[in-house]
Amino acid sequence: MRINKALWFGLSCIAIVVGMIVFLTPWGNLNSGHIGLLMLALIVVAIMLGFPTAFTLMGMGVLFTFLAYSMHGDGFSLHAVRQTLDLMVQRTYATMTNESLISIPLFVFMGYLVERANLIEKLFRSMHLALARLPGALAVATLLTCAIFATATGIVGAVVTLMGLLAMPAMLKAGYSTGLTAGSITAGGCLGILIPPSVMLIVYGATTGVSVVQLYAGALLPGIMLTGLYVLYVVGLSAFRPDLAPRLSASDRHIPLPEDAARVVRVHPGNAVVGLLAALFQPRRGVAAASRPFVWTHLAIAFAPLAMFALVMGALHQVVTTPAATYDIPAELRLGGSTEPPGDGGLMEPIAGGLAEPPMAGALAEPPATGTLGEPPATGALAEPPVHASPDAPASTAQTGTEVARAASADPGTARPASAGAPQATPTAAEASDPASRLPAPNGYWIAFAILAAMVVLFYLLLNWPRLQIFRMLLESFFPLAIMIAAVLGSITFGLATPSEAAAMGALGGALLALAYRRLNMPMLKESVYLTTKTTAMVCWLFVGSSIFSAAFALLGGQALVEAWVLSLGLSKLEFLLLAQVIIFLLGWPLEWTEIIVIFMPIFVPLLQTFEIDPLFFGLLVALNLQTAFLSPPVAMAAFYLKGVAPPHVTLNSIFVGMLPFMGIQIVAIFLLYVFPGIGLWLPALLYG
Repeated sequence: MRINKALWFGLSCIAIVVGMIVFLTPWGNLNSGHIGLLMLALIVVAIMLGFPTAFTLMGMGVLFTFLAYSMHGDGFSLHAVRQTLDLMVQRTYATMTNESLISIPLFVFMGYLVERANLIEKLFRSMHLALARLPGALAVATLLTCAIFATATGIVGAVVTLMGLLAMPAMLKAGYSTGLTAGSITAGGCLGILIPPSVMLIVYGATTGVSVVQLYAGALLPGIMLTGLYVLYVVGLSAFRPDLAPRLSASDRHIPLPEDAARVVRVHPGNAVVGLLAALFQPRRGVAAASRPFVWTHLAIAFAPLAMFALVMGALHQVVTTPAATYDIPAELRLGGSTEPPGDGGLMEPIAGGLAEPPMAGALAEPPATGTLGEPPATGALAEPPVHASPDAPASTAQTGTEVARAASADPGTARPASAGAPQATPTAAEASDPASRLPAPNGYWIAFAILAAMVVLFYLLLNWPRLQIFRMLLESFFPLAIMIAAVLGSITFGLATPSEAAAMGALGGALLALAYRRLNMPMLKESVYLTTKTTAMVCWLFVGSSIFSAAFALLGGQALVEAWVLSLGLSKLEFLLLAQVIIFLLGWPLEWTEIIVIFMPIFVPLLQTFEIDPLFFGLLVALNLQTAFLSPPVAMAAFYLKGVAPPHVTLNSIFVGMLPFMGIQIVAIFLLYVFPGIGLWLPALLYG
């Protein structure tokens, strides 16, 4: 019965689209632009019928391209066929040579390797134990685990499926409602298409020409904001409705201790650091049974936060107290100046700021021009000609020579005259390393130092043995992923590597993680390569199909017709943004994000310049909005992924109902990003100006 309802619902949607086509098409005054819009509508209907998106785009693109050339040429002829095939080849070659697409297979490969490293079970276990006393701890741990794992993989289906197998039984067993359970898993799993490194952002950047690096920097804070809104909603709902998310029992929060730890606890049941130090330096007080490797390992784990604090704050202190290097460029080396017109037979006099060749120290030099050529006075040896300030030259030129001479006389071992041709840096490397010459640290540094120091002290005061075991679990699951993600994103955002280079390092990091957890073997590697090739081929064929489709749409005049219609509405900037986001939101019901980007973004982007909208800002709004492509019925792929692994009593309707509040949170996030655009634009402006 459910299959019949779903079938009737799909057929009803298709009937509505076909009815709109028939009703809105001006059949009596049909031109090529209307044919372009008809092609766009037919694409939507074909995709809803289940035809492969990439080949449907290519097929209709080629067919309507031939129709466009025939309408604007000599009719159906071999010349139109040749033009169509030439355009198809050119568009395919241009897509395959797009360097932005190189990073896609590498990021996808990294995701599959991390997924198969079996980290997610340990990560979820450590996260929910660390947050056990928080309302809705299991749901919050699910969201955070999904966010972290989705960042490392970017594969929505894999994250939702794995969390459905892992978190859903635990949440339902703890008494969580089906809606909250399903909504937390699906919403958290979809964060991977927003938080970088995201394949969706690469596709958007390659489609619209926006820098992928800036998209990554801009999407970072909105992704964190959306995750935070999800967590706030879950915590608030669990606090006001504890029946929907009961607190964990003491048995669920129990952490079994290793045997060596239990021996130490029997003598020192309090602070774990005190117990470890006692086991190390006072072995006769009943703790001699604890093995030395165990003690040293756990001491290293316990003091890891202190070492990290010292390393980070020391590096920051080095950065904030280093004086900025300034360069004293001689006047004759400065650009942007000009020269005076020559006098009566005289040479052109350099003006301060102009470009001139300086005299070579210790070598033959041209004598100063005095209107006639003459030999410099001989003193028994070749000498540097004296520097005379021309009466027409600015005082700064002569003053520069005087200052250099004074510096040389004060310290002849280190000073060089500016006329030697090398600009001087102030301070020098020796001066910068001198503690006396360093700048004082700003107040913000000391405020951050005090806050972090207080957190470290609090950490050690509260560090009992169960918390030490939780911290060890986090070190084994969360921190390896966090370091890999920080290395990939940091190298991209700070300009140390291109997205493709960072993706290659991420793939290597994923392989090392799988090797460290003893999951790297030939069958797993072959399966990861196969899935990566399959996904990459799908994305590349989508780009080829969308490129041919966009060309056909433009040749038919559909783009010009859409632009003329939008401009005729007299919309303001806000109204256009609202219209675009509503259209994208509605398209998210029948279509996936890949289809929305490759088909409809080339239609919206040319209008951005007219309304003076930053394509980067528009892309961030679209990225937030495209979450609906996985959370909104009837497509809602995340719901079908979860249904495939959910218990039989969890229906598809209950999953849809559970996703609705999180869709509302997405709308709130879009509103916040529009009202406060600095959420997305501050970091790109800070890093790239």
